[in-house]
Amino acid sequence: MKITYQGETGAYGEMAAYKFFSDKTTVEPLPCKSFRDVFESVKTGTVPNGVIPIENSIEGSVNQNYDHFLEYDLKVCGEVAVKLAHVLIVNPQTTFEDIKNVHSHPQALGQCRNYLEKHKWELYPEYDTAGSVKIIKEKQQQNTAAIASEKAADLYNMKIVARDIADNPSNYTRFLVLANKDAPPTGDDKTSIIFSAKHAPGTLYNALEEFASRNINLTRIESRPTKTTAWQYNFYIDFEGHQTEKRCTEALKAIEKHTTFIKILGSYPRVI
Repeated sequence: MKITYQGETGAYGEMAAYKFFSDKTTVEPLPCKSFRDVFESVKTGTVPNGVIPIENSIEGSVNQNYDHFLEYDLKVCGEVAVKLAHVLIVNPQTTFEDIKNVHSHPQALGQCRNYLEKHKWELYPEYDTAGSVKIIKEKQQQNTAAIASEKAADLYNMKIVARDIADNPSNYTRFLVLANKDAPPTGDDKTSIIFSAKHAPGTLYNALEEFASRNINLTRIESRPTKTTAWQYNFYIDFEGHQTEKRCTEALKAIEKHTTFIKILGSYPRVI
C-alpha cells in the first residue's frame, strides 16, 4: 500500500501513514516536499492515498490544508490521531550548553513555545520536523538543535538532549487520509464539508439549525477567508454520521437554501 506524506523519513506524517494502514501487510510511505505535492500525487493517481495534518491539539488548524481542499476534488476517506512526543536533537558532539538556535517545523516550534522561550534560543522554521534533523546533520552544525521525534533521532544517528518538551503533554495531531473515492459506511462515521453562507442575517444560524433539528452532532466548525471577497468566509464543518444516512442526506439538502456553495469532502470511519 503506497501512501504519500509531507516531510522526510521519520516525520510524523510517516507515523500517521503506518498507524492508519497498520492492518496492511506492507505499507510504503513516500515522502513529499510540500502538502500540495501530497494532494497532487493522489489527484494524478501516482499513489492511491495521502495523509495530511489538519489540526493540532495545541496549535489548532493547519490552514494551508483547509485551503487545498477548495482546489482539489479529492475525498477524505479516513482520519488518524498521532501523539507528538517532541524531543530536542543535536549532533553527537554537541552538548546542551552548546545550543544557540533551534530548527523545526513552525507548528512544532509553536507547540514547544514555553520551553523555547525559557532558553531564549534563536528559532528557525523549516519545512519539516525530521527534515530539520537531516539539515543539521548534513551541515554538521554544532551549536544547533532540532525538534522532532525520537524516531527521527534514531534514523539520522543523532543525540537526544531533552525529551517531552511540548507545552502540553497531551499533544496530538489529527491527520486526514486522502483518496479519489468515498469510504463506505461503517455505522460509526464522520462527514466533512465546506460551505459558504449567504450574506444575510441569520443564514449561518439557519444552516447549523438544519443539523441540530435532526439530532446531528457537529464535532468541529472552522472559518477561513474565501480569498475572493474581503471579509467573507467559508465554513469547514465535521459532523457525526455518513452522508448516505437519511438524516444526513436531508440536512445536506436542506442547507443548500442557506448557502451559496457547498462541497462534501467525504465520509469516513470516526476515530476522534
